[in-house]
Amino acid sequence: MRKILFTLFLLNSCFTMLSAQDFSVKGKVTASGKPVESATISLLKPDSTTIKQSVSGKDGSFIIQKINAGNYLVSVQFVGNTIYYSPAFQLDEQHPQNDLHSIQLVSSARLRDVVVTSQKQYMEQKIDKTVINIDASPANTGLSAYEVLEKTPGVSIDKDGNISLKGKQGVVVMIDDKPTYLSATDLANFLKNLPSSSLEQIELMTQPSAKYDAAGNSGIINFKTKKSKTVGFNTSVTIGTGMGKYPKTNESINLNYRTGKLNLFANYSYNYNKRYHTLDLTRNFRDNTGEIESKFEQTANMLSSRQSHYLKTGLDYYISKKTTIGFSVNGNFNPGKQSNDNVTDIMDADNNLQTQTFTNSNIRDKWTNYGGNINFTSKLYSAGQEISGSFDYIYYKTLSDQMFVSSFYNDNATKISNDETLRGHLPSMIHIYSGKIDYTLPLKHDAKLEAGIKSSYVETDNNAQYDSLLNNEWVEDSGRSNHFIYKENINAAYINVSKQLDKKWSAQVGLRLENTISTGNQLTTGQTFKRNYTQLFPTAYVSYAMNDKNQFSLNYGRRIERPDYEDMNPFYYFLDKYTYQVGNPYLKPQFSHNIEFSHTYKNMVTTTLGYAIINDMINEQLEQVDSTHTTYVTKANLANQHSLTLSVSAGIPVTKWWRINAYMQGAYNSFEGYINNGMIKVHGPSFSTNIQNMFTLPKGWSMELSGYYNSKAVYGTIVGLGQGSMNFAVSKKVLQDKGIIKLNFRDFAGLQQWNGYSRYQNIDVNIHNKWESRVVNISFTYRLSKGKQAEQRRINNSAGEEQSRIKGAN
Repeated sequence: MRKILFTLFLLNSCFTMLSAQDFSVKGKVTASGKPVESATISLLKPDSTTIKQSVSGKDGSFIIQKINAGNYLVSVQFVGNTIYYSPAFQLDEQHPQNDLHSIQLVSSARLRDVVVTSQKQYMEQKIDKTVINIDASPANTGLSAYEVLEKTPGVSIDKDGNISLKGKQGVVVMIDDKPTYLSATDLANFLKNLPSSSLEQIELMTQPSAKYDAAGNSGIINFKTKKSKTVGFNTSVTIGTGMGKYPKTNESINLNYRTGKLNLFANYSYNYNKRYHTLDLTRNFRDNTGEIESKFEQTANMLSSRQSHYLKTGLDYYISKKTTIGFSVNGNFNPGKQSNDNVTDIMDADNNLQTQTFTNSNIRDKWTNYGGNINFTSKLYSAGQEISGSFDYIYYKTLSDQMFVSSFYNDNATKISNDETLRGHLPSMIHIYSGKIDYTLPLKHDAKLEAGIKSSYVETDNNAQYDSLLNNEWVEDSGRSNHFIYKENINAAYINVSKQLDKKWSAQVGLRLENTISTGNQLTTGQTFKRNYTQLFPTAYVSYAMNDKNQFSLNYGRRIERPDYEDMNPFYYFLDKYTYQVGNPYLKPQFSHNIEFSHTYKNMVTTTLGYAIINDMINEQLEQVDSTHTTYVTKANLANQHSLTLSVSAGIPVTKWWRINAYMQGAYNSFEGYINNGMIKVHGPSFSTNIQNMFTLPKGWSMELSGYYNSKAVYGTIVGLGQGSMNFAVSKKVLQDKGIIKLNFRDFAGLQQWNGYSRYQNIDVNIHNKWESRVVNISFTYRLSKGKQAEQRRINNSAGEEQSRIKGAN
């Protein structure tokens, strides 16, 4: 560790010895013909990244010095006035100083009784991430966070809710910089119950710096919930309804009051969703010679309904100009129920019906989550020097009561045995404690040092209790019941150094150390395990601005993907007598090396070539017991994966009223490893595209036509066939732009369904998955704002990676 820190110190010393050009910008701020003292002056990059800040003097004048060559703009903020943005300008040897002369601020008094709205671009490409602005697309009306994510450029979701970013699985999903701690399936269910009306942005980060948790093979997806930036009181109310085969509703209210040293906010949303889901499975069972012995054709018709209540409230208190503290609490309550009518036809090799099994299941569950966060930020002595801290407690509780009844008939519809009845009572609790402290220190000659520490502790308690009905009495089913407790402590520290080398080159290096201590205890069987491992995760970035039109970047990072908590839980989750899912307590983490090379042209088109190697890849594995004709799904460290991707992202203004956002990606994935003591090698190409046409029409009208397509692709042992969706939306501003009506027709062509297969060793299964995707939504939103724009404070919560590994509502 000392050698590593010493190396970083030498790199930092080398950076600071390189001198920067001394360019500057100056001007004078006035309002109503008088000088403005103490206005905040920000020097920004074209992507809105803040480079330096200053304040105006008594005579309104300001000057920002020691600036590197490049393209910039200036923003000016002062209480009671709208924010001023200068035109973009260039600083170089021919233009060493830019004089903005007199800047006239405009009073915002006239804004007190009206709403100021601006049309953001749907997709913004920034240095370290891609930002999706939810409300910029009317096609997001009435959707859930899951449905918005499905059509987000670069994102794909498989049949089980596993999220891939740029063709790679292992994504950490966060809500307001805080991981969700959910497994793939339950994260998908949680996002399906989170309305898009409560979201402001989605941030996509494929190569996070050492400041972020090392978890996530392909990076981070961060959902940003709405929080007003306006001083004074403001509110927005949304009511909406939708209809597919069954009705849906979504309502939300956002409140914010910001004045003086205090900012108060509260958000509440309600969602009701009733939907159907059909799953078809066809399985072939073979004898020792490889000949088909019997066939299973299984159809499951599922109907679910769920309510979702989401509440978040909190405050920020500005103790002084340099120190701010904040507090927030949030809660989520999702009661729901699901029924499943399952029919399994068992046939011989010649497709003659032998027996039929009918299974009816009813599930009622309650999913509860609440949490609290305390945070602080303090600016220290020198400009840009800052220390911040965030401390979280998060609690999850689920309770699922299940009943399964199976009946058995021969080919003549005659009952051949007694019914089998199974009931389950599955309570689960998760406690998460997390805290972190971050420190930022600007160094000489446009260099910056970041360092921090983090610690988290997680405890999960899962108790699956199954009973069978025998002779009209409930008898404990010890073969299926289990009580599993898992504890995990992760301690981390990082250091990150960045430097503008000259007017064209910049670099950043970082190193993160993480120590993981975990224990698992199966109380039912007495089996236990304990793990203790320490890993280093380096990151490196180099960027080169060849000219105003062409920028290049190269980055590398090593990352880890730890198993989801409940994927290690050895519980049984049943679809019917012949099909179930079970956890694997012996899962190990997977590690990846990721490298990307990107080129950006005119800040409009970005082309990225990426390569990744994943070791001990965690993937879904099908197991088949031929003697009992049962198939179950589990997670295992299957293989090593090599992934090569080429993607192009473009935002093209065709005309003043028509803009196209397009994303295209080609990938080639290969998997190689051992399953059930046998070698498996699978590989293949894939292609995906996402195209969005946005039309800004006169008199407050706007329209959107969008769609996506994912080609055939290899997902470990499963091959998914092509799927897509087409969407249409229209919106109209009303009530002097205070209100907006949106209509959205999602998947109007009915193309969105999942088809695939898995064939290896004794596994031969075809899968068809269809859900209620064709839905019409309409909503009305009313916004009222009395005040002026203010700078928003960003809170980085401490519970990052942990929260993305928890199961959520079904």
